[in-house]
Amino acid sequence: MKLKQLLILLVCLPSLLMAADAVPELPATSEADAALESIPLAPPSSAAQKLYSAAKNDLLQIRVLLKSGRTQASVGSGFLIGSSDLVVTNYHVMSQIALEPEVYVGEFVDTNGQRGDVELLAVDVLHDLAVVRVSRKGTGFFKVPELPAKLFALTQGQYLYSLGNPLDLGFAISEGSYNGIIGRAFYDQFMFTGPINSGMSGGPNITAEGKIAGVNVSKRLDGELVSFLVPARFVVELLNKVAAQAEQKKKTAKDFNAEVAQQLIAHQNVMVNKLLETPLTLKALGPYRVPVRESEQVRCWGRSNAKPEAPFEVDQMNCQMESAIYVSALMQTGNIAIRHTFTRSEKLDALRFSHLISNSFKNQVPAGNKDQRLTAASCTEDFVKNPSLPLRAVLCVRAYRKFSGLYDFALFTASTDQSRMSLQSRIDARGVSYENGMRLSRLFLNSISINKVSKP
Repeated sequence: MKLKQLLILLVCLPSLLMAADAVPELPATSEADAALESIPLAPPSSAAQKLYSAAKNDLLQIRVLLKSGRTQASVGSGFLIGSSDLVVTNYHVMSQIALEPEVYVGEFVDTNGQRGDVELLAVDVLHDLAVVRVSRKGTGFFKVPELPAKLFALTQGQYLYSLGNPLDLGFAISEGSYNGIIGRAFYDQFMFTGPINSGMSGGPNITAEGKIAGVNVSKRLDGELVSFLVPARFVVELLNKVAAQAEQKKKTAKDFNAEVAQQLIAHQNVMVNKLLETPLTLKALGPYRVPVRESEQVRCWGRSNAKPEAPFEVDQMNCQMESAIYVSALMQTGNIAIRHTFTRSEKLDALRFSHLISNSFKNQVPAGNKDQRLTAASCTEDFVKNPSLPLRAVLCVRAYRKFSGLYDFALFTASTDQSRMSLQSRIDARGVSYENGMRLSRLFLNSISINKVSKP
């Protein structure tokens, strides 16, 4: 099955792969597969051939290995900057080394099979970039200017080329086009309508002239050829940071956990201030008015179970940020989600409806501590009255064990003004400071209201 999937990948992208000299020859697993194999692959474009030939000596595969036994844990790509020994890749390629240096080490392998150790110099968690030093120098193909203003200006539809080591099969180049900045990402990313597969993360994306456009970072799994790039200007900024450290003869920061925490704290300040720069929008949900935020970065969706035969009806509104900050394979943070659930019934009596709502509310509040990266939830419950409504409210806070000063906040509320009608609301703020978590919670709690005209 795995071989068949791999064949489909190669057949679907015939003109986009070249130099896949490490791709194993695939045996036919069926008559259909054999027929597919007999279809000649379209040759790569001449532009892609020239670019790959010129760039291949400065392409690297970045491997993360277990210190004990040097077993491969993950692989990505990278590229040498100019004629230096500095390599740019993604933060998520290096995250295990950054967060657990006592467990993981890095290794590079170039297109000629030369390999050596990797030293992590700097990370940019928010834009998913890292700079490492290796034991060889570049040929000067991938040039990065000192100032972002000197970068090549891209135009919609312009051809771009991504390079890397897809699926650990061998170095390759793929073609696509630039399609603008993604408005729904919290930080700018370019949309690249070309293939980027696992293992190409951290590889360069260049123009037909060989100028850096961005860095491969991710793709949509629910779309076709919808991939994303970190814009080159963030590469310039991170390289300048590394250069400044060298000029000041600062020792390389070895505690990247502290560096990651500092960047996450900066992010949450920007995120919360942006979320609250204008008043929250109040939307009607039954007789209630509920706070939401709809913007480029936050989208809201609604659903309902309304059926004549149902003993009760539920309308739900979910709002969530479209992006989060990747910290590790097990942790994404720095985002906010809001949910409102309006439940009513004309078929259940007040006692049975109360039992239904109580169980629903109880199930939302976290129990236990399954995530050891955070402390156990410290929860406070009370019956309160905001300017409009009596509410049952539970506020839960969990601290990040590795990142001092960061918390996950979750506020749950349930209206208590009606016997067969209930509004349950929830806000989750992940990776925020204690002050910002309390600020969001108070604002959310005080914004829930009821339309007095509609109140029976």
